[in-house]
Amino acid sequence: MRITISGPPGSGTTSLARYLAGKHGLALISAGEVFRQLAKEHGMELAEFGKFAESDPSVDRMIDARQKEIGETSDDIIVEGRLSGRMVENADLRIWLSASISCRAKRIAGGRDGMDEEGARIYTENRQRSESTRYRNYYGIDIDDLSPYDIVLSSGTFGVDALGAIVDTVIACLARQREGAR
Repeated sequence: MRITISGPPGSGTTSLARYLAGKHGLALISAGEVFRQLAKEHGMELAEFGKFAESDPSVDRMIDARQKEIGETSDDIIVEGRLSGRMVENADLRIWLSASISCRAKRIAGGRDGMDEEGARIYTENRQRSESTRYRNYYGIDIDDLSPYDIVLSSGTFGVDALGAIVDTVIACLARQREGAR
């Protein structure tokens, strides 16, 4: 089973990915992990590599290509990242998580030192605009088009346990379909 989990910043993709990986014994790869691995391969600290990535579009492309390669060649994996649902072409299940900007800003403010909710909202909106522009320019992707996803869930409505239960049901349905096709 190959599962991708995507969504905007603060939507809970990492939390859901960790839940599902633990529950179903799946490997987990995230864009953040790929970023850290590439920083190490380039002999740079994370902050230094982050500055480098801002000025060099090839970094985004490298991260996306690495996620795609790992996701498409691995079995029993969850690939978590903004574009993973579009990059892993042979995914069995593509999930998009959504939540309001206020919900996501609260989560981000709660997890980042020195960032209040308003600062988190501004940071998130700016990050989304930047990513939207980059994805359109690099790949011709409209990040707001959710048609590639099998299910779209609100992490503003459902907590991680409820989201996990919903996806557990979907995974069980997919497993039954596979068994019936044999």
